[in-house]
Amino acid sequence: MGSPKKQRKKFSKPTHPWQKERILAEQELVKEYGLNRKYELWKMNSVLRNLTRQAKNLIATKKPQAEKEAKQLLTKLHSLGIINKEAQVEDVLSLSLKDIMERRLQTLVYRKNLASSARQARQFIVHEHIALGEKTVTAPSYLVPVDEEANIGFSQGSVLSNADHPQRSAISEVKTGKRKEKQGKKESSDKAEKKKEESGDKNDNKEEKAAKTEKKDHASKGDKQKKKEGGK
Repeated sequence: MGSPKKQRKKFSKPTHPWQKERILAEQELVKEYGLNRKYELWKMNSVLRNLTRQAKNLIATKKPQAEKEAKQLLTKLHSLGIINKEAQVEDVLSLSLKDIMERRLQTLVYRKNLASSARQARQFIVHEHIALGEKTVTAPSYLVPVDEEANIGFSQGSVLSNADHPQRSAISEVKTGKRKEKQGKKESSDKAEKKKEESGDKNDNKEEKAAKTEKKDHASKGDKQKKKEGGK
């Protein structure tokens, strides 16, 4: 059974220690979701692996108990917001790791503009600044059900619950700055595309003009030759 003081691992490490593609992909996910270490990523990956394994077993067995368990699995995933209401058991096999990561409390706190970055969202959760209604949650990896998603906010005992707190204004300034940067990037990309189109149109016009001049030169040469032959 093991000692009750030592909790069993809730994740499994990669089978191979050095795989370049996997390591690069994990590094991108760690930066994107503001994870503290890769153990959190492996934990979510084990959750996804368990779901896919359970779905494969339910698809392979055709019994009334399997149908009952399949409905329970779908209702559970729908309550977590991972799949749609009309999804089937086969759709569980197409889930990706990002589908699980998007339902973490840390990600949702950042998506709801309660923090300026994913790392700051983690800090707020660990320091007991974030609550789901009246319940304070200190686990950044908590998978938030859809019913509790609207209740995410600052806890009542937190200093951040005050709207006049300077950190709240700093968060809003960072968010508006990021939005302006995105708008500026979009405008610059649109301008670049317009310039390309205009340059393409100019090149087409130049080619058309060159083709017309070549036709005129050929026509004038043909007329000159005809005149010479007529003179002879």
